[in-house]
Amino acid sequence: MEFTFWLRGLAIGFSIAAPVGPIGVLCVRRTLVEGRTSGFVSGLGAASADAIYGSIAAFGLTLISNFLITQQVWLRLIGGLFLCCLGLKTLLAKPAEQAATAKGNGLIGAYVSTFFLTLTNPMTIISFAAIFAGLGLASAGGDLRLAGVLVLGVFMGSALWWLILSGVVNVFRERFHLRGLRWVNRISGMIIIGFGFYALLSII
Repeated sequence: MEFTFWLRGLAIGFSIAAPVGPIGVLCVRRTLVEGRTSGFVSGLGAASADAIYGSIAAFGLTLISNFLITQQVWLRLIGGLFLCCLGLKTLLAKPAEQAATAKGNGLIGAYVSTFFLTLTNPMTIISFAAIFAGLGLASAGGDLRLAGVLVLGVFMGSALWWLILSGVVNVFRERFHLRGLRWVNRISGMIIIGFGFYALLSII
């Protein structure tokens, strides 16, 4: 029973993380510029936020989920502005002559930024609630242990996607020279800014 719930959580976490969005673009760019560790840690920030939203859905915390949904205008505004600033910073960033070692504050910043961005997307909680309800997993039948196993599966599934993505991108990293990395920054920055504008326009 527990293993089945874990497998379902794994599949849900993987499938929610997989669609390419601003977090995916950011992780690809960080893997190419700063290395696999930075890309993976960025993904772990998103996976942690997924686990929090998964917990809200799995444990049936309707009060919190209702609050997040009612405040989605402010969350989108904050997230959209953050994306625009992050995209502009990426767009103007000059690639280093050598790849950063991605240690200390660099990794903490990578984790926190994607964690924050994922949390400011109220559609995530709606997605989890809809999937859990559709699969009959909402509140895990009132069993806190099963709900915990389900959330663990969600986190591991999401983390697995980021591990695969950062690993695959890292394979091609050596082929990118300084000029190529400059274009990675420009393209990534424009895409991230585009997602930011989209989030802001969705408020209207």
